[in-house]
Amino acid sequence: MDSITGKPKSLIGMVHLAALPGTPRGTLSVADIVAAAVAEARLLARHGYDAILVENMHDAPYLKRQVGPEIVAAMTAACLAIREAVALPLGVQILAGANREALAVAHAVGAQFIRAEGFVFAHVADEGLIESDAGELLRYRRAIGATGVLIAADIKKKHSSHAITADVDLAETAHAAEFFGADVLIVTGTATGKETDPADLKACAAGSSLSRMVGSGVDVNNLPKLWALADGFVVGSSIKIGGDWRNAIDESRAKGLADVFAELSRGDRG
Repeated sequence: MDSITGKPKSLIGMVHLAALPGTPRGTLSVADIVAAAVAEARLLARHGYDAILVENMHDAPYLKRQVGPEIVAAMTAACLAIREAVALPLGVQILAGANREALAVAHAVGAQFIRAEGFVFAHVADEGLIESDAGELLRYRRAIGATGVLIAADIKKKHSSHAITADVDLAETAHAAEFFGADVLIVTGTATGKETDPADLKACAAGSSLSRMVGSGVDVNNLPKLWALADGFVVGSSIKIGGDWRNAIDESRAKGLADVFAELSRGDRG
């Protein structure tokens, strides 16, 4: 993670774009979506977050692996505007598992990383069977000249059944993701906003030497106990109004978590 933020530990704030044009809940113009996203990005930057991850979370129900050009265009517009508004590293995720599209957007806007679902092994998600795309994704990254965009890969990810790989534990999955060329690993709880199990972070560390990010459930109460187990902390639900990812960012919650993060960082520096 230090190659993305220049810091030993990083706090990554989520910007969940409003439902994009053409999706079932889409009602806003691209201009309105972008304006709201920029406002949230500025809020996160103001309170000391180290990076921003932009995601089309409100586009449910999600398409599997591929999205239309209207989604790519809207994501690009939002990410470019955020890039111009705040001087923070930027990540891109396009649901569900549209990793090629996310990579294309990231490359076009100068983002530093993408969050990739289904990088290694298969799992069954809400959208259906998601198969590994590491081979295709890395070849695509090479083909478009985007080798500078890092891949933060979810392993045994949330909202999914892993029964078909039940004989492959999390440490083995982490090892495979590193072997297949992931740059960072993300470990989550069972669902959005659900706390990540410290034992899973330890298993990830046992299987791989890559940096680890906590991908769900980080809040002011559990951040101290997760602190030593990860290099990055992706935060979404707990900094929203009422702790609900569907709401706008609550500035007091966002600041409160950033303050705890800063205090822990000072402790590391002695």
